[in-house]
Amino acid sequence: MKIALPDTDGRLSDYALSGKPTAAATLGKNPARVVYSAAHVVADPFAANDPSGRAAIDWAKTMEFRRYLASLGLGIAEAMDTAQRGMGLDWPGALELIRRTREELPDALVANGCGTDHLDPATVTSIDDVRRAYLEQVEAIQKVGGRLILMASRALVRVAQRPEDYIKVYCDVLAACDAPVILHWLGEMFDPQLAGYWGGRDFEPAMQTALAVIDENTAKVDGIKISLLDKDKEIVMRHRLPAGVKMYTGDDFNYPELIEGDSEGFSHALLGIFDPLAPAAAYAVERLGEGDRAGFRATLDPTVPLARLIFRAPTQYYKTGVVFLAWLNGFQDHFVMLNGAQAMRPLPHFVELFRLADQCGLLRDPTLAADRMKKLLALYGV
Repeated sequence: MKIALPDTDGRLSDYALSGKPTAAATLGKNPARVVYSAAHVVADPFAANDPSGRAAIDWAKTMEFRRYLASLGLGIAEAMDTAQRGMGLDWPGALELIRRTREELPDALVANGCGTDHLDPATVTSIDDVRRAYLEQVEAIQKVGGRLILMASRALVRVAQRPEDYIKVYCDVLAACDAPVILHWLGEMFDPQLAGYWGGRDFEPAMQTALAVIDENTAKVDGIKISLLDKDKEIVMRHRLPAGVKMYTGDDFNYPELIEGDSEGFSHALLGIFDPLAPAAAYAVERLGEGDRAGFRATLDPTVPLARLIFRAPTQYYKTGVVFLAWLNGFQDHFVMLNGAQAMRPLPHFVELFRLADQCGLLRDPTLAADRMKKLLALYGV
């Protein structure tokens, strides 16, 4: 099967699709690594809301995609930045998403984003405001039976004066948590408003603050996800975690080697890239559990160029690529996003994503994907 694709000057040339979807697998109850896919949401294209207004979600398609992830044995990281949390999805919408996923998939491995995004950071004056905001979301999520991922707070980075402010807020919030949580250190490449998190712009002192929180609350911390796109920093911190506290990689550039690990340890996974890579992730980790490290790497290594393209700077717009691939793969009937985010990447970006997804075996129905790619090209006048 061939499709005419344009280059950056608009010149067309034929591209032949491989037509070979990735192998299928379902992770069992005790996989070699704990794997969470941070899942996107499907917008309702028929809502009358303006793109900058209240989020309008197609709940049927959004839940259908979560059932698909669970059918592969993957965990779901719910209401995180991949779901456009803070970039189109507000707290009331996030809580409704959390509630619906809990009801729809009561037996699935699900962890839910808990933050302070119902606050306007510009109006916050003290760390007490931040503490109360965290506790409000903790209570609401635990009330519906949800596990927690404590997300980084734009409000906290604005008002904290010293590392001790972070330690105090996190210790107070963790004391209110009913079960061990996952902490999330989100780098400024994902959210520029989080620059200087943990009280400093340098990695080493920031890491020490995060470790101090963990050391004081080991029984309340399942693990920490760091999203800094720097494998060496993740490995350094991984080696310093207390026994029993997991490192969840959030590195969408270097995930194969971090998940595989070495003689000194490995990372589990909580990744936005495992939304479009879900079947490859399940198959690869299944191979790893069978002791087939070569098969694990042979499956995931070819996906890295695709991941690096999706997460290229400005990194916060990676969700556009995630949803584009969901549309190509038939998980939704349109390429419309909350906040109009489908417009945040240029046409050549989508063309290259199409090529790379095909080459990785991530187009589950190549005929459908090619037809939808032709529709997008026509929209751009190609």
